[in-house]
Amino acid sequence: MSNPGQEKVGNPSRIFYLSEIIGAKIVSNGDRLGKLADMIIVEKGMPLPHITHLYVTRPFGDASLIIPIDKILAMTASTITIDIESVDGYEEGPLGNDAMLINDYLLNKQVIDLERREVSMVYDVKILRVNKNMYVTDVDFSKYGLFRKFGFKWLADFLKIKEDSTSWPNVLPLSPDIGDFQDDVRVNVVKEKLSDIPPVDLAGILEKLHHEQRDLFFKELDSKVAAETFEELAPGIQQEMTSSMDQELLARLIKEMTPGQAANMLAQFSNPERDGLLKTLEPDFRKKILSILDQQEQSITDYCTNKILKFSPAANVADILGKFKEVAKDKDFITYLYVVDTRDILEGVLDLKELLTADEGVRLKDIMSSSVVSLNPESTMKEAGEMFSRYRFSALPVTDSSNKLIGVLPYKDIVKL
Repeated sequence: MSNPGQEKVGNPSRIFYLSEIIGAKIVSNGDRLGKLADMIIVEKGMPLPHITHLYVTRPFGDASLIIPIDKILAMTASTITIDIESVDGYEEGPLGNDAMLINDYLLNKQVIDLERREVSMVYDVKILRVNKNMYVTDVDFSKYGLFRKFGFKWLADFLKIKEDSTSWPNVLPLSPDIGDFQDDVRVNVVKEKLSDIPPVDLAGILEKLHHEQRDLFFKELDSKVAAETFEELAPGIQQEMTSSMDQELLARLIKEMTPGQAANMLAQFSNPERDGLLKTLEPDFRKKILSILDQQEQSITDYCTNKILKFSPAANVADILGKFKEVAKDKDFITYLYVVDTRDILEGVLDLKELLTADEGVRLKDIMSSSVVSLNPESTMKEAGEMFSRYRFSALPVTDSSNKLIGVLPYKDIVKL
């Protein structure tokens, strides 16, 4: 007679979680053979991975066993009863080319959740058993899965943490050996689904990956999508990626870009590398890029203005508002107020909106931001453009080595460049 709660082969289906059955006793003919250490899956050519074998470790240094799924008679989270005459012929051997150990392959690994467009950590895997067949159906990277993994499912229930999982086809594992899967279904998923994600979201995904993973998946993107995604990446990530790209891929990306985007990318290279890439482009496109590159190397001092609002840190809001119309009428830029001492040393900056909403008796030194992002006179237009892209300010102050305010570079004056 089977133990109470054990599933019989005839039962239509049963759900298990890998974290709950790892370590389950493996029993045959009343004898305990070992414990479940992992499960072997085959994914290629299937909508869901098919679990083909149990991977069983044994005590006293005995060889591990690989037991076919069809040998299971009954199964609970704590005990799996199998039917084999002896362990002979089931000792561990090499896995087939398409087989993987699911615990080793996926648990505690990063994945791309293609449905939610983010990178997450896998805490558990949902398994469906239907008669003698078993499949991996879902991947769980929720806090609930984390609690369940460590045996605190009761606490997750008490805290009312939501159980959540994502269907296997919407998850792409990011193991260090992902390069081994260049021709299998997972990379086909990349080609089909990553290209459907908006470039700004795709850039957010790629920025979270290790550089080797990032390069592998970037190469799988359609050229146009890759170019649009590259433009959304942070400058540091762009530089890291271009340093490892071959010239063929770089040329393919540049041809999909606008002249401004192409100039920004090419500006990262040495002159010989840049010249080699420019030779691959159409003459009219190349001419536009060279014109922009020339402008990017210009000094920002040619574009600075001194017609700005400057006030003492001791000035109060009421005094400034009382004379604002008069002092602002001949200024080129009035969105920010720059707070300086008697020697024009920059001490802080204040947005006009903050001035208008502040109490009239407050002094500027009490409401200004003293953490100021600035450029120096030697900065190029390209460097200024990178600063504007990073911080999204309407203008940037230009200061010398002693922090003396030389002028202000408005974004509107360089945006066309």
